[in-house]
Amino acid sequence: MNKEKKKTAGAAKAFGTLLRFYRERAAIPQEALGLKTGYSKSQVAMIERGERRARGDFVEIADGLLGAQGALLAVAEEVTISAMAAWFEDYLAEEAKAASIQAYENQLVPGLLQTPEYARAVFGCASPPWEDEEVDAMVAARMNRHEVFHRRPLPLIRFVLEKSALKRPIGGRPCLKRNLLHILEVSQLRNVEIQVMPEDCETHARLSGPFILLETAERKSQLVYVEGLSGRYFLTEQPELGDAFARFGTLRAQALSPGESYKLIEQVAREL
Repeated sequence: MNKEKKKTAGAAKAFGTLLRFYRERAAIPQEALGLKTGYSKSQVAMIERGERRARGDFVEIADGLLGAQGALLAVAEEVTISAMAAWFEDYLAEEAKAASIQAYENQLVPGLLQTPEYARAVFGCASPPWEDEEVDAMVAARMNRHEVFHRRPLPLIRFVLEKSALKRPIGGRPCLKRNLLHILEVSQLRNVEIQVMPEDCETHARLSGPFILLETAERKSQLVYVEGLSGRYFLTEQPELGDAFARFGTLRAQALSPGESYKLIEQVAREL
């Protein structure tokens, strides 16, 4: 991650923390602040977590309403269009140096396997919506992450993908087809393994959602990254850490082999 991205993400976190401090000091709920600024309660919460950039006259209104005396205005000047959500900063730092990356996805094509067209369609599904310039920045940042496939030394990268995720036509069927063909190309890299979980699997080791396992060389450091409706977090302690790695091993055993998966993805692409 370059210095400019770190500065942007850090500023977003700092602004969010400062906003929460002044809001709580003024005893004003998120919902009330949202009503005054034209934002929803959830949007205010996302700004406080550094996930969204405050737009329009939000900062000016909030600074006066919360009695921040220009502090929010000053910090907001450091927050530019972000190529990543602030909460994702820590994950990207770990991904960039990981010796192995293992990911399970059940909803859509994972970011590391997305084409620019598909990624743009995914970001376009956000509610509330992102601004066009924010989408442009995030798509570019997502494509930059693909450099990990060719990093030296080569990391071992494995995916287990639900067949249903590979059939969901986000962006339209032609968009999905092009992404599936891209996945087939990536699967030919010698450090990449892609497996598909069939829809008729009677047992399943992960029914609660996607997760990513990262591991450094010689297993000196391991962590699990999880995203859910209630938040995003790392698992770094036993026994949860060991359980997650064991669970991914079970998922690989339950999924189709890489060769069978290639043929299945090829078939799904042909049928689009």
